[in-house]
Amino acid sequence: MATEDPKSSPNYFLTWRYLVFWLSSLLSNIGSWMQDVAQPWLVLSLSGSAFWVGATSFATNIPGLLFTLPGGLLADRFDRKKVTLFFQAIQFVFVLLLVILLITGWLKVWMIIVISFIVGLTDSLCNPALQTIVPSLVKREDIPRAVSLSSAQFNLSRILGPVIAGVVIARFGIVACYGANAISYLPFFIAIWFIYPNKRGKISSVPTISKPLDQFREIRKLLRARAVYLPLTTVFVANLFCGPLITFCSVLIRDVFHSGEHNFGWVMAAFGTGALMGAAVSFINMPASFSRHKLAAMVAVLQGALLAGVALNRSFPLLFVLLTLAGAVQIIVNISVNTFLQEHAADNMRGRVVSLYQMAMYSGISIGALLTGFIVAKTNITEAFLMNAVLAVILQAWFLSRLLRKTEGFRGKI
Repeated sequence: MATEDPKSSPNYFLTWRYLVFWLSSLLSNIGSWMQDVAQPWLVLSLSGSAFWVGATSFATNIPGLLFTLPGGLLADRFDRKKVTLFFQAIQFVFVLLLVILLITGWLKVWMIIVISFIVGLTDSLCNPALQTIVPSLVKREDIPRAVSLSSAQFNLSRILGPVIAGVVIARFGIVACYGANAISYLPFFIAIWFIYPNKRGKISSVPTISKPLDQFREIRKLLRARAVYLPLTTVFVANLFCGPLITFCSVLIRDVFHSGEHNFGWVMAAFGTGALMGAAVSFINMPASFSRHKLAAMVAVLQGALLAGVALNRSFPLLFVLLTLAGAVQIIVNISVNTFLQEHAADNMRGRVVSLYQMAMYSGISIGALLTGFIVAKTNITEAFLMNAVLAVILQAWFLSRLLRKTEGFRGKI
């Protein structure tokens, strides 16, 4: 971990430093979710095509596949505080640009796609450094609870953001959601400046490898470890087939339930409520004999079954129930894998381990969004969701059977 003086130890400053990080992240994520609710409707209104909704999601998330590993190297080799602030500042500038283009009426779909790619790129390069904040604020034995609390914060924003967005869109229009997102960056910048560990965010106890080629060899070595590639496969498949549920929820509400953005905001809030419940479940300590990545594989099968239920459902009240459960199982899968990897990662490898987790998640989301958008354009949203659900259940069940045959638990460091 980063070297700090005794007065700056995680124990001494746990209350105010973690609280500041938690609250500033909540505000920032509420702004992000407000924009996420507004953007699918904006793309649909400009293009009229579900394919471009998927293409926009692909542009946002594909950098997670291409640039998260370099982001992990940046997190382990350079000052994590400066890396985070630099890329977040670039992201802030382009969010402001979107607001200006909306106000002037110059915004086109291709501009949204380009800016979405840039925002995704900055996220990919700074997120590994950003994710290491939580382990730097708590003791190693408290990492599972800290990760779960951070996930609870994210999913609380997933409830509040869409609800606020629905009201804001109805009264002030889509541009207000983009403006709120831009403003939400400011308290986050201030918080990161004050709470991030002093001096360099590098690991002092274990020297880092200086050559980038050697760094990538270390990553290749990590991917060969069973304790790494098995959980990552679960996350990738889950987000590849079930991740598009959120991306195309706007299409589902428009085409199947013939409703508008206000109800879309409410169903997104239902998903966020479930995710918050899932984060609370993940907060519970697991027995030592039961690995978190096994829990993730079991719940991932249920996630596919819930997607099938959403596809076949035609009741609006039941949709709320299904999306609440879907939100819970998705966050349990993601938190379980993330916590498992961070618990077992050596300090000087954490940035790269986190980057591998994010790469698996974002590559699944981006590829899944593009493929599902193509299928929706050729068929309809119901058939696309059903196809994804069947593939998810089959693959995750097969993967779970493989995992359960390996009955020994993982011990030691990654």
